[in-house]
Amino acid sequence: MNAVATPSTKLSRATAVFTCILAALAGLMFGLDIGVISGATQFIQGDFHVSDHAIEWIVSAMMFGAAIGALGASWMSAMLGRKRSLILGAALFVAGSLLCGGAWSPQALITARFILGLAIGIATFNAPLYLAEVAPENIRGAMISLYQLMITIGILVAFLSDTAFSYSGNWRWMLGIIAIPGALFLLGVTLLPDSPRWLMMRGRTAQAADVLRRLRGDESVAKRELADIAEQLKTPQRGWHLFQENANFRRSVGLGMLLQLMQQFTGMNVVMYYAPRIFQNMGYDTHAQLWFTAIVGLTNVLATFIAIGLVDKLGRKPILYIGFTVMAIGLGVVGSMMHIGIASHAGQMFTVAMLLTFIVGFAMSAGPLIWTLCSEVQPLKGRDFGIGCSTVTNWVANMIVGATFLTLLNSVGNAATFWLYAVLNLLFIALTLWLVPETKGVTLEQIERNLMAGLPLRRIGDRSAQARADRSHGFSARDIRQKDAVS
Repeated sequence: MNAVATPSTKLSRATAVFTCILAALAGLMFGLDIGVISGATQFIQGDFHVSDHAIEWIVSAMMFGAAIGALGASWMSAMLGRKRSLILGAALFVAGSLLCGGAWSPQALITARFILGLAIGIATFNAPLYLAEVAPENIRGAMISLYQLMITIGILVAFLSDTAFSYSGNWRWMLGIIAIPGALFLLGVTLLPDSPRWLMMRGRTAQAADVLRRLRGDESVAKRELADIAEQLKTPQRGWHLFQENANFRRSVGLGMLLQLMQQFTGMNVVMYYAPRIFQNMGYDTHAQLWFTAIVGLTNVLATFIAIGLVDKLGRKPILYIGFTVMAIGLGVVGSMMHIGIASHAGQMFTVAMLLTFIVGFAMSAGPLIWTLCSEVQPLKGRDFGIGCSTVTNWVANMIVGATFLTLLNSVGNAATFWLYAVLNLLFIALTLWLVPETKGVTLEQIERNLMAGLPLRRIGDRSAQARADRSHGFSARDIRQKDAVS
């Protein structure tokens, strides 16, 4: 018989949900920062009279800052706590946004974008971690998915904002106005409680218990969760030592880094950062370029729901196969249309439709699923280290993509550039087949046992392979069933 929720319990649940939603708004900041530069580049270029190469530096400075921020985020999170790290990230975001709006030179703008990147690097590490540690178990997955959704919504809002300011050509307002939601987020984060897990890590058990009581509204639930955290903390993170000593862990770290390279070199962020230039090359004027860019953002938001609905039904690998195939076809056709020449309105619209098809392929597959896989394949003792390596790789690869696209367009041409990314997506189908495991319906403990038993990476999510590995270590079928039941 289910217990009847008391007013106190309902209030605590509402408090927990509000806390999670507020923390998930870090994803909105992330999305705003990604999207806002897209519509501003052509106006910046006209105002400062800079080359395409300088524009690449302005775009990619944010990713370089994010890589640096992500490198220090783990230490910062442990020393300052998740909440204070988010406060610092929000403060840097506001400062960077204001400096972008008031930039007096290309060099000042590059510096401001670097500061924004530091903010995003800190936030992208701490926000999902904080959400995982404060959300009630029954909504934890939804709250972390909400963070990913907020990123896509932030990109869309930035595209719409850029479109509105495009009529005046005021790129300073485009870049500076995101300081307003950043300031609101900064104020909101100060109201958040500290993470109970971090408080326990610092030996502040009484405070951790108080936070859990307020968030759960049930003394017994809070006590049980407190005991679970204490038990988990008995397994300390020792990722660097494990990386040095264990070849199997090095394989999982390498897989996580490869997955992030695959995600970035699909070409998605090329579209996010340079969509107006792409639409310009299709023959559209400035305002049409930005309206179509907003449609790109809307498509990205809506297609993300496909992944959320299918990931636990079809599995990770089938969705990745579909996504990479759709992306290869979409970019291949866009490249072919640019090679042939887009002379008619029908040709323009068809090319736009194929670019949007590419967006759907990414948003339903590599966008959200790569992050899911990166967290699933890392063993418990090295999870922070492994995910940290994946995150830094993501930003470094992101920076490379942002810093080379215009150079590629100018050196090999529009068609060849899109064909190159189409070929890369075909390569990623093969890499998914050879190296990526299917982790649907498999516990993290089972994946870890398969990994540490030395099974091929593509089979570490294979239940039958795990059972055979257990038998080779002397476990009986009954032992295996009992172990899986416990897991």
